[in-house]
Parts: sequence; C-alpha cells; structure tokens
Amino acid sequence: MRNVLFVCTANSARSVLGEALLRHMGQGRFQTFSAGSTPRGTVNPDALSCLLRHGLPADGFRSKSWEEFAAPGAPRMDLIVTVCDSAAGEACPVWPGHPLVVHWGIPDPASVEGDEATRAAAFDLAFERLERRIAAMLALGDDVFAAEDGRSQLVALGNVDD
Repeated sequence: MRNVLFVCTANSARSVLGEALLRHMGQGRFQTFSAGSTPRGTVNPDALSCLLRHGLPADGFRSKSWEEFAAPGAPRMDLIVTVCDSAAGEACPVWPGHPLVVHWGIPDPASVEGDEATRAAAFDLAFERLERRIAAMLALGDDVFAAEDGRSQLVALGNVDD
C-alpha cells in the first residue's frame, strides 16, 4: 500500500479530484489524501458535482491543511503531487519519510466564471487531465517508487495532457 498526497493551495478542487481519482483507479493499492497550504475550509461544490458526473463518490472530502500530514503520527507519504503552480512554489513542510515530491500543474477550474455548463466543462477538463496522468503513473508500476530515475519519470507525467 502506497500513500499519496495531492496538494493545492486551497484544497478545494484539483487536489480533491486527484485524491478521488487515484483512490478509484488504484483499486486498493493506494491510500490517497489531499491537502492545501492555505485551505479554503470547504470543498468546491463544482468539484463534488464533477466527481458524481464521472461516477465517483463525492462524500467524505474536506478541505484541510498540509500540516496534518507533516505532524507526528501522520501517515508516511510515498508520493506528494502538487497540482497548482502556487503550491509547487511554496516552501513545503518537511515531510516524514522524505517522499518523492513532483508537480503536475493543472489549470484551476475554480477560477472559471460563467454558467453551470461552463464551470462543469472546466472541472471536467481538470478531471480528464488528472485521469490521464494517474493512468500513466499506474502504467509505470510500483517499481517507479524505488527506481533511480523514479522521480524523473513521475515528474514527466506532468506533461501528459492529451
């Protein structure tokens, strides 16, 4: 079982989508989490609607600080994935166990204004990009976590968009 933390500044949209997707696609091989450097305190309702549209559970998610995962007694992460550029540029906590840390930038669907269909399309695009990157990660197999170039392989997935 590998532990993976998806990080974004607000922990209200992209990181939640990543957490839900890997939990689903990893078929029990991963324990997934999400957090933010400055959490909004609530999950974006459009993110939850997106999960439901794609047939994934949308309950049990909460916006929380990444400090929860740097504290004593927190689960040791194998991989931390930042999904927004601002979180990637921030000074991260010292993570117990020194996990792999990679950046997979995803445009912020929560910043898209407009009617429900416009917002839904933005969230679906973020979902689909994360889905492709997670599928590519899973295709690498578990050995990527111990490979000498494992971090480089995982970083390269941040460019998988099509």
